[in-house]
This record gives sequence, structure tokens and C-alpha cells, in this order.
Amino acid sequence: MLTQEIIIKKRSRKSLSHDEIQQYVKGVVDKSVSESQIAAMCMAILLNGMDKEERVNLTMAMADSGSRIDWQAESLDGPILDKHSTGGVGDKVSLMLAPMIAACGGYVPMISGRGLGHTGGTLDKMDSIPGYVSQPDLKKLKDVVADVGCAIVGATAEIVPADRTIYAVRDVTGTVESLDLITASILSKKLAAGLEGLVLDVKYGSGAWFADYAQTKNMAETLVAVANGAGLRCHALLTDMNEVLGRTAGNAIEVREAIEFLRCENIDPRLYEVTLGLCGQLLMIGDLADTALAGREMAERHLRDGRAASFFERMVKALGGPANIVDDFGRHLPLAPLTREIHAGRAGVVTAVDTRKVGLAVIELGGGRRLASDKIDHGVGLSSVAAIGQNVGSTDPLCLLIGRDQDSMDRAEFLIREAYIIGAPDERITKTPTISESIIA
Repeated sequence: MLTQEIIIKKRSRKSLSHDEIQQYVKGVVDKSVSESQIAAMCMAILLNGMDKEERVNLTMAMADSGSRIDWQAESLDGPILDKHSTGGVGDKVSLMLAPMIAACGGYVPMISGRGLGHTGGTLDKMDSIPGYVSQPDLKKLKDVVADVGCAIVGATAEIVPADRTIYAVRDVTGTVESLDLITASILSKKLAAGLEGLVLDVKYGSGAWFADYAQTKNMAETLVAVANGAGLRCHALLTDMNEVLGRTAGNAIEVREAIEFLRCENIDPRLYEVTLGLCGQLLMIGDLADTALAGREMAERHLRDGRAASFFERMVKALGGPANIVDDFGRHLPLAPLTREIHAGRAGVVTAVDTRKVGLAVIELGGGRRLASDKIDHGVGLSSVAAIGQNVGSTDPLCLLIGRDQDSMDRAEFLIREAYIIGAPDERITKTPTISESIIA
């Protein structure tokens, strides 16, 4: 069947067969399906959705579009585990979680993605580390995971090549929010990585792809069902993204915050809660702990004793980065030269944040992409980001802008001012729980 006929069928709200989906994904990889056709198919899927069978077929076809990692020859003495976030602003959890799980005896081949829309990408953060090879070949990935215990990398040419192409098109065509495409993108990479356990951080709120809680819970349940149906043990946590996660947003600045976290310095409470909650679930899934609470306690212990930080440093060194990044991260992760404090128009308490606009402010500074081909400035971003419930005014800013030119900082400032709602200084704030519930198959 012609590719355009497959697109027309989905545009007409009809279910695609296993063979039609296989043909489409194969065409994405061998380039017989054009970028415009990928964009059209993504939009048709976004608007009309897929049924369960289509969703599973698309996920499996993408997982099989390249090599699947076989870990048997490595004779690993622990489970192969991973975590994935649906994306948010300031979400640097992966940078702490991977070495913490490795410190507890798990093996983490974390295949991550680049930024999508207003959300930051883990791979872009790792690219801010000088010398770090974020997309090694398959042999190097396996060697690092076997030797160190974790590797945070991007999908290589061998692993899920279909997703890499579709991912880039989604980012610039307004189709990131498709539940079906999100499911296939996330789980195809995880299946190809040869995982034995997966925990999902599914976010809701103003900075997530789905602000609505019910819609987010549906996504979590879908992801967990498809993963377990494909033989991958999986749980999910629903977490709040109605404000920035942590106190920074950008690339190098987030890596700095992650290293401070691993050094047990300046730890943001919400960032701590999400990170340790996910660690606990994942260690339970991998049978390294009897319960999520026991897993959390194990992860906390290795965070406090410095073992997790040492695993992060070993990972960075093994993938070409500096050997002393934990002790000397300021030198290795330079920031843009210009700074500007953004103060609220009046003193008061932060009552709400349009977190999406905060993410867009980072893009205005140059820390994200408008087009898939755009280069990212790793040194720009935001720090000292005000949280809901925090008092702001003439001395306490909404955030500190870090940029390279006044024009981009002006545009970012406009978005920051639009994003924050300030109430009276004595207004009582009831904050949303950082973790609302868990989804277990």
C-alpha cells in the first residue's frame, strides 16, 4: 500500500493493521517515507488516536526498527533497570537516579532524549559536560554499563532509529502531546534496551504535556499496561509539574544542581521527594528491595555516604568527560556571562506558576529548540527559581536569568513575569502533593 493511503486511512479514523504499521515504520527508517509524510501521520494519530492493538503494534515495530540489546554475554550480577519521565521544566532527576540505582546494585542503560517543546531533555544536559560522548556506539554503551553500572546516553544509530526520526518531527509540528506517540516513543527505546524493570515519572500540571490530572492518569495507566503487556515489569508515579522541579532550568545549570544534590548540598525538597520516590519503586521492581520504602532507604543511604556521587563521576569519566566533575563542576560547566534578577511587580507570595512559560523563557535565552536543527546554548538558563508559597519582592527575585545578550533576556523576562501570579504576603497557600499516586499493573 502507498504511504499516503496509510495516512489517509488513519486520517479517516480507521484502525491500521499490523502490516500497515510495520510498512510505515520500515519506511521511516529506510527514508522511503518523507519527513512531510511523517508529520502528516503524526498529526493524524494525534487527532484520531489509536486503539490498544495499534498502540502495541506501533511500539513493537519501533522497538524492532533497529538492534535490541542482549545483556546475557555481560553476565551482570544485578537487574537491568531504568526510569523515564514524560517531561517537565527543571527535571534533572535522571542525573541523580541512574548513579543512585547503580550504587544499590542495579544496572542502568538509560537511553534518553533531547528537549521537546518547552520541556528540557536529559541528553541536552549531558551534552553540556565537556568531552562527554552522549551517543556512543552499542559496544561502548554495554562496556560502560557493565563496568560502571550506569550510562546516560542517547539512542545510537542501532537502537530504535525510527523513534529518533519521528521524535524530531514531533518536536516542531505540534504533535508532542499525542498519547499514542508518547507511549510508542518511550517504550520502544526501553524494550530495545533489554530492560527487566522500568519506573515512569508521569507528570501533570502547567509544565507537563497534559495539565489535566485525569488525562495524565490515563497516560500512566496506558504506559504501564503496554509495558507489562510487552513483558516489561513497570510501575508509574504521578508527579506534580505545576512549578519548576528544583531551583534551576537550563542545561549546564541543571547539571550543576544535580551534582550539588549528589554532594548533599542545596537539595530542593520537591526534587528530593520525586527522585527518592522513583528510586524506591525501581529498586522494588528490580527485587533489590522488598518494598518501595526499603528501596528508598537504601537509595538515601548511598546518597548520604557519597557512593552515588562516585558512580556519577565514574560514568562521566568512562564516557569521555572530566574525571573530577563532582569536585570541580564550576570550572567544567561554565555559564553565560550575563545575569539579571527578575523581581515581582509587588511584594507578596507566589500563588501559581504557568510552568510552560518558564520553559519557553529558557528557549528564548537559547537553551532550547524552535526547529529540530537548532543548536542549543548549554550555558544559559534560570537559577534561584521561586517556588509556590515563596515570598518574593524587592530582595527575593522570581528568578535569576543567565544569558548572552540583552534582547533574549528581555524576551525571557517578559515570559517570566507573565508566568507568575503573586498574592498578598499573608495569603495561605495549599500546595499540591509532589507525588499524588502510584500506578501498578
